[in-house]
Amino acid sequence: MSESKFYDLHVTGLGYLNRVRMVKPNKGETFLACSISALRGEWNKDGSIKPESTKFDVRVYGQDAIKAIEVLKPHGDEKRKVMIQFKLGDIYPEVFVYEKDVGTRKKGDTGVMIKGRLLKITNAWVDGNPVVLPAGSSQLQEAAAGGQ
Repeated sequence: MSESKFYDLHVTGLGYLNRVRMVKPNKGETFLACSISALRGEWNKDGSIKPESTKFDVRVYGQDAIKAIEVLKPHGDEKRKVMIQFKLGDIYPEVFVYEKDVGTRKKGDTGVMIKGRLLKITNAWVDGNPVVLPAGSSQLQEAAAGGQ
């Protein structure tokens, strides 16, 4: 019997949760998805330097992540700022063509979206206030599990 082996590619970060939605593909089962604007770069509290962001469009994977998203989704629906500390896996780029004008992009322009799986939400804040996440999703539980 051969043992399965995988190459893990994980991304951890802090960012804003956006576009929580159910996706019904042409083939396969409906799944929960969201977008994350992950923060990167330098930041100063006085606002003189602000971080940039990298956008991820991800499938929510695993019961703990799904439960956490279910708690956070209503806040996002109310247009409140939802920030999460997260772990992604299996990221890959996907090229697409804009079907309409969006911001500085024109219809027909090529774009790139980073896809992947949202594996874990370790902490969350709504409008700067901490949110209690369901059991299994908190940083305390992650630490008790040895950071796995």
